[in-house]
Amino acid sequence: MSTDGRSSEKVLAAGYIIVALFFVLAIRLWQLQILEGDEYRKISEENRLRIVRVAAPRGIIYDRNGTPLVRNTPYYYVSINSQNLRNIDVPALADLLSMDRDSLIEKIKGRNQQNKYEPIRLKDGLSMKEVARIEARRSDFPGLEVDVDVSRDYLFGETGAHLIGYLGKPNRFQYKNPDFRDVPSDAFIGQWGAERLYDKVLRGTSGERVIEVDALGRELRLLSEKPPVRGEDIKLAMDINLQKQAEEAFGDKTGALVAIKPDTGEIIALVSKPSFDPNLFARGIKYKEWEELSENRKLPMLDRAMQSQYPPGSTFKIITAIAALEQGVADTNTKVTCDGSISYGRWRFGCWLKTGHGTLNMHKALVESCDVFFYEMGRRLGIDKIAAYARMFGLGRESGLQLVKERSGLIPDTKWKLEKKRQPWYLGETFNAAIGQGYVAATPFQMAEVTSIVANGGYVYRPSLLALASAPQPVEKLNIRPETFEAVKSGLFGVVNEKGGTGSAARSSMVNICGKTGTAQVVGTRRDSKYVPEKYRDHAWFVAFAPYEAPKIALSVFIEHGGHGGEAAGPIVKRTIEAYMRIEKNENRQAPD
Repeated sequence: MSTDGRSSEKVLAAGYIIVALFFVLAIRLWQLQILEGDEYRKISEENRLRIVRVAAPRGIIYDRNGTPLVRNTPYYYVSINSQNLRNIDVPALADLLSMDRDSLIEKIKGRNQQNKYEPIRLKDGLSMKEVARIEARRSDFPGLEVDVDVSRDYLFGETGAHLIGYLGKPNRFQYKNPDFRDVPSDAFIGQWGAERLYDKVLRGTSGERVIEVDALGRELRLLSEKPPVRGEDIKLAMDINLQKQAEEAFGDKTGALVAIKPDTGEIIALVSKPSFDPNLFARGIKYKEWEELSENRKLPMLDRAMQSQYPPGSTFKIITAIAALEQGVADTNTKVTCDGSISYGRWRFGCWLKTGHGTLNMHKALVESCDVFFYEMGRRLGIDKIAAYARMFGLGRESGLQLVKERSGLIPDTKWKLEKKRQPWYLGETFNAAIGQGYVAATPFQMAEVTSIVANGGYVYRPSLLALASAPQPVEKLNIRPETFEAVKSGLFGVVNEKGGTGSAARSSMVNICGKTGTAQVVGTRRDSKYVPEKYRDHAWFVAFAPYEAPKIALSVFIEHGGHGGEAAGPIVKRTIEAYMRIEKNENRQAPD
């Protein structure tokens, strides 16, 4: 074959190859533009859009005098557009964020597949130093952004923490709750106390910005915007100055205090010791910090005011006295002789004063807290009548406040014993119940409510965490004679102010305080608390109100393993009530004419 023939064949073969290549290219272009055009247009659109949530400023919580208890603070976090993940250098990004590589990969894998516009949050609670470092290298990681959320600064730290509460991220149960349907998954919500109870009012509504970005994730222009709606402020009934005084009075003791305005039901102080710092949660609590709190043997996360229940001891004698007077089994002149004990079959029920109180009436029995007198009142009444009066004052049931999941306490009767123990009720159990021992149990909050009702003469108010703008109407007026309340209140005045009174440690030269001490047994036999380990010492109670002439504050104090109520809790009662009277005096002095 000639040279020209071979050349022609090569040209022809080259032509075929070129035609084939153009044919393949045409098919590929047809595939990309026609078959897969919609998909690639969608990807292109996603690459240029970014949705940024704009956190709503949370409402501020104030105390009753307008003192702010919290303030909103910025909470920085870093996120990345999910469409910029294809070419991301994971090891370099993990190094920049000071994160474990596996943890970062888990964050990326767990991204929200339902909304590809939503950025993936990689790390929360950035310090300003971390923000500066990330911003300096952000151009190396297209789609990486530092954003800001709204968190809290709790201005008084541990003071009032169980009442004010704290913020946290929604848990898996809250995600399913319709009340949180419109709350972004990473937003802060109220998780405890007033922050939780009034979360819907406080949190407001988040806004949203849809922006166009370039390949490096830089903002080009704003496409649409929905501004956030600020949450509403609330004013608590708490007086932060009173709260501080009450907590300082506790020192390092473990226990609770609840103070109520008896003419409105407002809760002006609520102490649970030990406490915790809510700022730990507001900035994203670390595992080690949570471990220290949850494993603390003194249980700082337990709200002892509403979540602990104990025998109320002799503070319950208030109920027994009212029942005895109302049922006519005793009057103010009825006398009982106490020689130190009372016998029932082979059992002996002793008085706290082993030598006995001698012959005494109702008034002196309250003043000196004679157990034998109230054993006799219990025998005359029977457990069912005692239980009926206790429930009338709110014992044995939840308050309905919903601040926390509270304990309901226990008021036993013959029906309860038969159903729960499958045994009949015995008179000896009535003796114990009449002095607040045995099966009887109450929370510090419940005992504060009982004291408030006695102080105001039988009016029951709905407890309120919020400061009330006007005087509320009582829920009910107990069907108890005024003279019964006066006789009991006279006895409670004597507890603090008369010779032999068990509450003399609360006596004040500033104001006439009325009260009742109580000791709840921890072990079966009474022992001198000075010679036994703390965990075996009795619990101390003290309920009180003041002034005697026109009560303005009612409270209960409970000290775990505190020993005798008067000695352990009396000074706390005195300091708290005197602090309240000084605060009120200053407020009245500053009030305009």
